[in-house]
Amino acid sequence: MARSAFWMRAAEAAVLAVAIYFSVGATDAGSRADSLGHRIMCTCGCSQLLGECDHYGCPSRGEEQSMLAASIGAGQSDQQIFDQFVTKYGATVLAAPTTKGFDLVAWIAPFAVFAAALMGTILLIRRWATPRGGAEALAATLPPAAPAEQERLDRIRRDTATEGGR
Repeated sequence: MARSAFWMRAAEAAVLAVAIYFSVGATDAGSRADSLGHRIMCTCGCSQLLGECDHYGCPSRGEEQSMLAASIGAGQSDQQIFDQFVTKYGATVLAAPTTKGFDLVAWIAPFAVFAAALMGTILLIRRWATPRGGAEALAATLPPAAPAEQERLDRIRRDTATEGGR
């Protein structure tokens, strides 16, 4: 009984230590700026995230990072910061589209196109795999050959036949 209580307290201490370890710095302004900087695009035209823009002499990075730091220092929420950036730079400043309104299409369309292409491929393969009768069905629709023509076709079949085959 004493051993199980010891192990239970040790497990509780380990869980608490892990929780503290992962939460240290989670509210730090630097880590929040880094997190938000990876969800906002740099507007200089380099097509990089603000937190990763390595464009030499970037005219936008400094201004945007200052704006981000000031917003975090003012205690704004993430959504308020994103709204501020969208107001100033437009919706293209966001690294990912929102999940509201027409922007929801950007999330749904790739999956819908993939599903439609998959269904089309499956239907095409099934159509190709379904026997259609082949040459025999075509021959049945043609009028019978004249006796001279039939003799010529039989001779060609005999001359081109392989051993044991047709």
